[in-house]
Amino acid sequence: MVMEASQQNQQTQQPIVRRNRPGTTTKEFCQWPDENFEEMDSTLVVQQFIQQMIRKDPSNVEKLLNMPDGQDEGVWKYEHLRQFCMELNGLAVKLQTQCFPATCTQMTATEQWIFLCAAHKTPKECPAIDYTRHTLDGAACLLNSNKYFPSRVSIKESSVLKLGSVCRRVYRIFSHAYFHHRRIFNEFEEQTFLCLRFTHFVTKYNLMSKDNLIVPISDAVSEIPGESEA
Repeated sequence: MVMEASQQNQQTQQPIVRRNRPGTTTKEFCQWPDENFEEMDSTLVVQQFIQQMIRKDPSNVEKLLNMPDGQDEGVWKYEHLRQFCMELNGLAVKLQTQCFPATCTQMTATEQWIFLCAAHKTPKECPAIDYTRHTLDGAACLLNSNKYFPSRVSIKESSVLKLGSVCRRVYRIFSHAYFHHRRIFNEFEEQTFLCLRFTHFVTKYNLMSKDNLIVPISDAVSEIPGESEA
């Protein structure tokens, strides 16, 4: 009888499905148990692990950037940047309610910084909201390119070197939002800590010069181990 009951329990246990099925409520969204990195078995394991940590606590920057032992650093940086770009689409949507071509005619951050849009044959000025869309579209095209990033398991160093230029361009979205749409920036940042995470990320992995990090998001950035003046 005991053996039969045990067999019945095994048969009734359903496998854990780590995806949101049609009809999932907001309250139940992504409410599956956490999984250890070593136990994850997928070509998207790094993305899944990063997203799992973000759901748990997006403000815990040090833990989010702490690369698991044995993980390829190029893939780690690539997957983090993919995630930043995906989340930045949320900020872009919010900016559309205030950032209009008629009022934000240039992609600016303070009176000293005017950015040219690289989406055109010859880089030129764009309204800020168009620059935002063009930049995120361009980043998505590059990061999904089979030519430069054919694998999510290993990445050539020549492709990893392209991540810095993507970082510099998408960071300008943060800077424009901070200096020209502060209320939207603050509301978004309080929920996501995205600019804080991004600033720590590019500093830790030397993907941007500190001179270009003009959003005063965190004084703690200078205390991150391993940063350089590059």
